[in-house]
Order: sequence, then C-alpha cells, then structure tokens
Amino acid sequence: MQYVRTMPKAAKTPRATSPSDAPESAAGTRAAAQRLKMRRELATAAMELFATKGYEATTVDEIAATAGVARRTFFRHFRSKEEAIFPDHDDTLVRAEAVLNAAPPHEHPLDTVCRGIKEVMKMYAGSPAVSVERYRLTREVPTLREREIASVARYERLFTRYLLGHFDERDHHDGNDDPLLAEVAASAVVTAHNHVLRRWLRAGGQGDVEAQLDHAFAIVRDTFGSGIGARPAAASTQQPAGSPAAATVAATVAVASTEGDVVVAVARTDAPLDEVMRTIQQALRKN
Repeated sequence: MQYVRTMPKAAKTPRATSPSDAPESAAGTRAAAQRLKMRRELATAAMELFATKGYEATTVDEIAATAGVARRTFFRHFRSKEEAIFPDHDDTLVRAEAVLNAAPPHEHPLDTVCRGIKEVMKMYAGSPAVSVERYRLTREVPTLREREIASVARYERLFTRYLLGHFDERDHHDGNDDPLLAEVAASAVVTAHNHVLRRWLRAGGQGDVEAQLDHAFAIVRDTFGSGIGARPAAASTQQPAGSPAAATVAATVAVASTEGDVVVAVARTDAPLDEVMRTIQQALRKN
C-alpha cells in the first residue's frame, strides 16, 4: 500500500486591508453568532414541545411561537421540524473538515481523522442535558432516527475521502485493497465514536467521555495503524524513510529480538514518534 505524505499548502499572501475590512469581518462574525444562537433557540423550543406534546402533535408554528419568532424565521434556519433537533451538525462538519485541512504533514492520517471526529463529541458534550434528551427522542421517533443516521453518514464520507486522499492515486487498480482499507478504517473511527457516545448518553451524560473516546481510538489505531498508508514488508524491501511501513518493519524486528525479559525494538531515527511508541507498546504486549 503506497502512502503519500501530502505537503502543506503554501500560505496565501495576506491581502492588504483597508479600514472597512475589519468592520465587515466583525459584522460577518456577529451575523454567524446570531444565526447559531437563533438555531439553538429554535432547537430548544422544538425539543421542549416534542417532550411535552409529542413529536407528531407538534407543529412548526408552535415551535416558532415558543421561540418568539415568526414561521418564516423558522424556515430561514430549518427546512423541517425534524431538522431543528440537530442545529449544530452543519457547523460541526465544517470544524471537523478544518482539522483535516490543517493537519501537520508528519501526522498519521488515521490520527488526524480521530482528532477530527472529536469535534463531534465536543458538540454533544457541550450540552449534556440537551444531548441526553435528544438521544431519548431519536430512540422514540423513527423520523428523527433517520435524520441522525444521515448526519453520521456525512461525517463518514468526509473521513473516507480524507483517508483515500493519502494513498497514491496511480496505485488504484484491481486487486489493490487501499480504497477498501480506507473506507473500513473511516467506518471504524465513526463506529468507535458512536459506541462511546451512546454509552455516555445512556449514562445520563456522566463520566469522562474524552478518556473513553481516547481508549476506543487506541483500539482502532492498534487495528489499522500499521496498515493505513503502509505497504506490506514482503512487497518491497525499500521502504520510504519515516513512513508508517518503516514502523511496521520495526515492530517485526522488535518481536523477533525478544529474549528472556529483554525486548529490543528497532526503528528508523526519522520515524514519527507516535509510530515508534506504538511499536514498543505492541512488542511489550506480545511478549
């Protein structure tokens, strides 16, 4: 599997600013903040009505009235009442994509994806009570459940595209498993996140959800970390310096060099530190 380390994009030359630029930027920031505030207020009103009247019995007019706005204001922010229960998914998707776009060139792509999906967890953990109630509603209302599934699919597509982008496009051919591996790894990250999220929500939003998420991601990394972007050792004896494939070779040597209570780990000096540490951890666990 050919891993391609993407080079960071050259920074754009800053445009000369004029006195009118700052107010315009500030106005845009205020408008975005006001938009998000209104979306959250509408979502809160919707959830209150869903909880007291039931989802089917609640109308858009009632949601708007509870939020103190007109019906047309509601439709400027949401296309339907079921969409109103997920006000932050669009903005969270943008933040997750920003994490991927700003990833340092030396970072393993799977680590980047794990950092990206943490933006989703931050969204839920930011308002535990709201998240727990929303979880209850999505379990009871099939329409809301379908909306949630569609939102999860958007994240998975984002991460799959990112992982695929770190393989050599010229090496995509019949018999090459890179695209399959990228999709499975992206699904594994999303599944790990959703498993931890559901467990946290069922516990009423209690517990150290970030620590639980890190543990789940460690399992994903142990499973896919030496495969994503790595070429099997038997395929080529010439491995790019510092590549994940070099760490895979190091892990093999570490296990073969074990004697008694001594574990000898061999790694390239220019291999990423996280790959070296995983090599050592894997060697210790196997012995």
